[in-house]
Amino acid sequence: MQTLKQYADGCLTVRLRGELDHSAAAEAMRAIEEAAEEYLPRQCVLDLSGLSFMDSSGIAVILKADRLLRQSGASLSLSQPPEQVRRVLEIAGLSQMVPIQARKEKECEPI
Repeated sequence: MQTLKQYADGCLTVRLRGELDHSAAAEAMRAIEEAAEEYLPRQCVLDLSGLSFMDSSGIAVILKADRLLRQSGASLSLSQPPEQVRRVLEIAGLSQMVPIQARKEKECEPI
């Protein structure tokens, strides 16, 4: 799992690359927590376009990240999930809880 972070104008983008499974979940969450603590964003976008696989451990990461960001007054959205990842999000009902952007948004463009 690789994470890339970008921050501009109150918006943090965290791009996840690789497989978001049980073995990578703790690393991904740690990267999100550290970036949120460092930048104190108003908005955070998890760019999922670089994921080749995600299982229920990824769902847990997203839910924890959403809770963490809400506690600090920030919002979370997901960007560009590949088809397999989108199916997992929909099956889990996460698409009803966290906004999903199908493509890059101008105000917080993923890296």
